[in-house]
Amino acid sequence: MGATVVGVAVLSHWFMDAIVHRPDLPLYPGSATYAGLGLWNSVVGTVVLEVTLFALGVWFYLTSTRATDRVGKYACWSLVLFATAIYAANASGGSVPPSSKAVAIVGLAQWLFVPWAAWFDRHRAPAR
Repeated sequence: MGATVVGVAVLSHWFMDAIVHRPDLPLYPGSATYAGLGLWNSVVGTVVLEVTLFALGVWFYLTSTRATDRVGKYACWSLVLFATAIYAANASGGSVPPSSKAVAIVGLAQWLFVPWAAWFDRHRAPAR
């Protein structure tokens, strides 16, 4: 069963990648035919798609759960606002990172989102 779930996840990821990639995705291993619609060639199109998917994800989560206390409400919204601020800073085309070490530190710091989300998720319950 686990292998089936992983297989479906990989296949669905390929279809999502095909929307944004330039034609560089082989149709199957060893294929000479490549797929890709190239949405990444359009900055506006990419931002519209990413913001829409993020907003839909937040909407689905907030409508399928309810806060059981203030942590479930405010910690959830603080993560949404923080993630939005980071995305806006990245999308605005800020400066080049000062070093590869800075990139590594920020990349590893992304793992802090996991306990943050787990913390407020324990303070939310399924919506009725």
